[in-house]
Amino acid sequence: MSKPPKVVRSLDMGALPASKKPHRLLLDLVEDGAGRPVRVPLLVLKGTRPGPVLGLTAALHGNEINGIPVIHGLFRWLADRPLRGAVVAALVVNVPGFHMNERRFAEGTDLNSIMPGVEFGNEPQVYAWRFLNTVVRHFDELIDLHTASTGRHNSLYVRSDMDQPRSAEMAQLLRPQIVLHNAAKDGTLRAAAEDMGIPAVTLEIGNPQRFQPEHIRLSLIGIRRVMGELGMVRRPHVVPGPPPVVCSGSRWLYTDRGGLLDVLPALTERVAAGDVVARLCDIFGDHVAEYRSPESGIVIGKSVNPVGPTGARILHLGIVAPGGDPQASGEPAT
Repeated sequence: MSKPPKVVRSLDMGALPASKKPHRLLLDLVEDGAGRPVRVPLLVLKGTRPGPVLGLTAALHGNEINGIPVIHGLFRWLADRPLRGAVVAALVVNVPGFHMNERRFAEGTDLNSIMPGVEFGNEPQVYAWRFLNTVVRHFDELIDLHTASTGRHNSLYVRSDMDQPRSAEMAQLLRPQIVLHNAAKDGTLRAAAEDMGIPAVTLEIGNPQRFQPEHIRLSLIGIRRVMGELGMVRRPHVVPGPPPVVCSGSRWLYTDRGGLLDVLPALTERVAAGDVVARLCDIFGDHVAEYRSPESGIVIGKSVNPVGPTGARILHLGIVAPGGDPQASGEPAT
């Protein structure tokens, strides 16, 4: 049996020895009202040779869990392989939300909207600040693992500031279905990391509160490619999938009235301007509205919740960059 995880109050990378097996840590961040610690589970693997530190974060939103088995798979793959540098993985960032199967922190705050947090603030602000300054500050690069929110499905896609050369390279190496140019918003973990000089991307791995083996497998292969290009491991001999569709921007479409919503296109489906993308009926079954795409694009994500009040999300439409669609250009996989 494995040794029980070690409880720590800070992540001291210098004090952790190189090892063929990962260090299992429980990081105390805050305490609840009964004085019980809230602990973030970490896996840390240090190689025998110096090199970059790759950070992986999962479940920053507590019900977005596809990233957890990606991390498990990566550490299994790394077992007994020579490693240069280190991998630091936070298996569950939002521990209270994870226990409740909820996106948000215990008192309703979205942790991915309040970064870098506040050293002396309310509970989620302190939690965010301590996580950033205890864990993330050690990273040289960050891949933040997410999924869609409740009631929505996502393709396998990356959000990255494609004007930043290293972030753009990471996005392509991950080989998702879609890469979306998206400058990080203030308050997000990605923005906070970039403000610290850490190149960062967000990898959206499908759907919430479930494990999706194929998306997990492809995400793991992509992370191995990133590590290979960093010189942390030998470049894996894996034939990559097709190049991603690159989008220069995106927009959500919304309903203008309430009813029962049926979103028609599939994920990654191309739609043309004027195509019908959703229909709405009232509670009695009568057709009341039809929604068309305002422009051509690709479906990045979509609503799967048929209960749609006024202002409900319909789909996330990616606007394909010029030359960004390999299918249109006939570009082969490389």
